[in-house]
Amino acid sequence: MNADLESLKSITSGKSLTIYLEGDIDHHSARQIRSRIDTRVYIQRPDELVLDLSRVCFMDSSGLGLILGRYAKAVELGIAFKVANPTPEIRRILDLAGTERLIKIETANPAAQRAGRYAR
Repeated sequence: MNADLESLKSITSGKSLTIYLEGDIDHHSARQIRSRIDTRVYIQRPDELVLDLSRVCFMDSSGLGLILGRYAKAVELGIAFKVANPTPEIRRILDLAGTERLIKIETANPAAQRAGRYAR
């Protein structure tokens, strides 16, 4: 299942824009997702951009590039950036890449996240 590109869900709360990614983020979908995120950021000019990954099933290096690229774009525009609610599988990818050295990663349930993160 690829991310639903036509209906990329987002919520604006105050000056914060949260974008909910869903499905698979791979080399087939990353470019279109990136374009849609960038368009929303340029139109809305939020103070904060949050990528919610709670419904992402699979992510390869293209997905990691998507996240890091949106972080770089946010920094360039003076926008705070964070990733929210990655699944244990996606969190493992982010951890292996050392993403948290640059990007704040938040989870709704940190205890469950840690348990999934260290389970083998």
